[in-house]
Amino acid sequence: MSDVAVQVTRRVLLPLVLLFSVMVALGLLVTRVLARTWPFTVEDTVNRELAADRTEGWNNVSLVFSTLASTQLIVVVTVLVALVLRLVLHRWREPLFLCAAVTAQALIFLFTTMAIDRRRPAVEHMDVSPPTSSFPSGHTSASVALYVGIAVLLALRARSTPAKITWWMLLIVVPIGVAVTRMYRGMHHPSDVVASFLNGGICVAIMARAVLDRSLTWGRAKLPFGHSGEDVAPARASTGG
Repeated sequence: MSDVAVQVTRRVLLPLVLLFSVMVALGLLVTRVLARTWPFTVEDTVNRELAADRTEGWNNVSLVFSTLASTQLIVVVTVLVALVLRLVLHRWREPLFLCAAVTAQALIFLFTTMAIDRRRPAVEHMDVSPPTSSFPSGHTSASVALYVGIAVLLALRARSTPAKITWWMLLIVVPIGVAVTRMYRGMHHPSDVVASFLNGGICVAIMARAVLDRSLTWGRAKLPFGHSGEDVAPARASTGG
C-alpha cells in the first residue's frame, strides 16, 4: 500500500468510521437504552416550552439562522469560501480542509440517520420535514463544520490573540444560533443538536489533522536518476499545499 493510502486510511477513513460508530451508539442510547431516563425524559418539555414562546419577531430570527444552515446555502458558502481561499493563498491546503470537513459531516449525518429512526418533537413544525430521522440535526452539524472550519482558518492566520478570540466569538455564534433555532422551530430534540456539535466538531478536527498539519508526509521525495530510495528520507508536505 502506498504512503498516501496509508495516511488517508489512518488519518481520515479510520477516524470517520470510528465517529460513525460513536454517533450510532449515541443514537441507540438516546432512542432506546436511555429513552426513559433523565434528561431525555424532559426533552419534549423543552420543545413544548420553546414552541409556546414563539413570537413573530423570534420566528423571523429563527428563519434567518435556519436558512444560514440550509443545504443549498451551506454548499454555496463552502464553494465560495474555498474559491476565495484558493485565489488569496494560492494553495489547496485550506480549501481542501474546509470542503473535506463539510463533506465528511454530511456523510456521517446521512448514514447515522439511516441507522437511527427517531421521530421529530411532538410540537408544531415550522419547516417541512426532510425524509430523514430527527437524530442528529443536519443543519446544526453542517453549520458547525462550515463556520467553525472557517474560524479555524482565520484564527490560524490571525496575528494576535484578541484577533483569534474575535473570529471564534463571531463565527461560533452561527452554529449555536442554528442549534437553538432548530429546537425552537420544532424540528429537533436537544440531544439531536448536541450530537450534531459532536459530529461537526470532530469532522473539523479530523480534517485539520489530516490536511492542515504541515509536518505530515504524504509521499516520498523524487529521486535523482540512478538512486534507490533506501537512503532518502521521506519528503515533508509542501507548505504551498
